Amino acid sequence: MLRILLKSKVQRLRVTAANLYYEGSIGLDAELMAAAELLPYEQVTVLNINNGERLETYVIPEPAGSGIVCLNGPAARKGVAGDELIVLSYALLGEEELRQHAPVLVTVDANNRILSRQVLGAELVHGT
Repeated sequence: MLRILLKSKVQRLRVTAANLYYEGSIGLDAELMAAAELLPYEQVTVLNINNGERLETYVIPEPAGSGIVCLNGPAARKGVAGDELIVLSYALLGEEELRQHAPVLVTVDANNRILSRQVLGAELVHGT
C-alpha cells in the first residue's frame, strides 16, 4: 500500500509580490526551497493564513537570499503582498519508506529568512 504523507512544510512565509500575467506557480527564495527539500517544479499546496484560500501549484526558484515569495498567474488572485502563507509538500511512500520518513519543518521570520529547520520526529508517523 502507498500512502501520501507530509514531506515538508514552510510556515509563516510572507507574500512579497503577485504577478497575475506570469503563466503560473509560486516563486520561492532558493534557500527556502533547499531548506524544505523542494525541487524546481515540485507540486506544493499553498495555504493563505489571512484569507483561508488553498491552492495547488508548483514551485520555482527565486534568487537565493532574496526572501522573495511570489504568487504567479492565477495564484496571484489568492493573496496579496503581506499575506502569510504555509507551503506544504507531500510524498507518496511505500511501507518500507514509512519506517524512515520524517518531514521537515522550516520556520521563517517576517522577511522570509530561515529561523529554524527541524526534522520532525519519525515516531509520530510510525509509532516507534
